[in-house]
Order: sequence, then C-alpha cells, then structure tokens
Amino acid sequence: MVDLLSDIPQPKHGIRTGIGGWVFVPWRDNFYPKGLVQRRELEFASRQVTAIEINGTFYGPQKPATFARWRSETPDGFLFALKAPKQIVESRQLAGTGARIEGFIHGGIAELGDRLGPLLWQLAPRRAFDRDDLAAFLDLLPRTLDGLPLRHVLEVRNPAFMCAEYLALAREHGVATVFTDSPAYPSFADVTGDFVYARLMHSREDVATGYPDAELDAWAQRARTWAAGKEPADLPRIEPAAKDKASPREVFVFFIGAAKARNPAAAMALQQRL
Repeated sequence: MVDLLSDIPQPKHGIRTGIGGWVFVPWRDNFYPKGLVQRRELEFASRQVTAIEINGTFYGPQKPATFARWRSETPDGFLFALKAPKQIVESRQLAGTGARIEGFIHGGIAELGDRLGPLLWQLAPRRAFDRDDLAAFLDLLPRTLDGLPLRHVLEVRNPAFMCAEYLALAREHGVATVFTDSPAYPSFADVTGDFVYARLMHSREDVATGYPDAELDAWAQRARTWAAGKEPADLPRIEPAAKDKASPREVFVFFIGAAKARNPAAAMALQQRL
C-alpha cells in the first residue's frame, strides 16, 4: 500500500514548485507508484509538490463539489492555481467580460478555501496590447471572495505587451505577470505584483529531471532571489531592475508542457535545491 502521508513537502523560503494538472498517462510509468488507483493520483501528487496549476478550469466550469473534493484530497499548506476560462480571456473585448468573471469567481472556487492560490489569466498570442481595454478588464477583477484574498496573474503572449506602459498598468492594479522561459512567447522578468509566477516550458525528454543540473541550480538561485525581494540579474527585462530591495515575496515555479513526462521530476529536483 502506498503511504501518501509521509514526507509531505513544505514551501521553502516562500517558494512553491509545481506541475500542470495531475492526470497524465505517462506519469503512471515514472511518477505515480505502481498500483496506485487513478482516483488517488491527486492525493499523491499534492504530497510530492507544493502547488498544482489546474488547466481544466480553462476549458469549462467545475462543480462546487469538485473543488471541495480537491480540497479534501490535498494536505494543509498546499495550493492550487486556477486558469481562468477561455470564454473570458479569448473574448474580443476583455472590458465586456464582467458577467463571465463574476460567474467564474462565484462558481465554486471558494470551496477550495485555503487551498486557493493565484488565478491565471492567459491571453492569446493574437491579443495585442490595448491599454484601455486591459485597464477596464483589470478593474473588473475582484480582490476578495468570501473573506479569501484573490491574487491575479496575467500571462501575456504578444510582443506588444513588452512596453513600459503595460508594466505601469499591471503594477497599478497589483497584478503579477508570468515569466516564461519558452522562446515561443515574450519573456521578461519585470516584477509587477507582490508575488512571482514562473512557467518553465523547456523541459527535455532526454534528461531524467527535465532540466540539466546546472539549469536547475540556476533556477533555484533565481527563485531565492525573487523570494528575497530582489530580481535576478540574468533574465531578460523591459526596464532596469529596481535598486531598492522590495519585501519578501511568495514565488511559484511551475513546470508546464514541453517534455511533460519529466515535469514532476523537474519540480521535485528544484524543490530539493531550495
């Protein structure tokens, strides 16, 4: 019998490492123990990493009972990040999505309780930067839900967002911006919120831990730098880094896509380096 309760990891220095989802057939060969039934995979995964990004909320609504079950299957201190519905982020005008945002926010996510982490708003690559539309959209994002704080992070995938005007707008609204190491999307490490959210999308099938040791060492150092309220000097930026040290930050580092079979090993290897 698999002991799911042993050695539950805790965030180190305010840094969480995680993966995207938990249902993935190849993980049954290299991550989940042999014989573990599928209905217990979330229990196991949430005891190996400290956060999971849920993709299912992007494609459709989940029942409140589903969120409640996810909470019950995960340990204290664990967090879920939720991808916002594509019906919202792929709308022609973001400013007109108020009713849909309300539907998502009040559609059951409060059942996660203290397991509720950041809400990820992933914009499509075709969406260029429109300051007025984006500002109106950010004004619609609530900051609390039934007494729970809500934290928002934008993933921008169009180069038009690589400008000082976008950074100022995101900071004005206290919204974080995804950093990605993917060459397919804009990559900039300017911090715009009070937490950092990195999606690492460059894992390799030929490396057991997804990333070579030297790269994992470098990401561990960057995560510690972010957590300490500073900014890594070796990542691409739009503006020069602030000289003054900010307050300590919570940091999320997710291994997403690419050689997905390797991502749990990458997240655990990074966690061990912290």
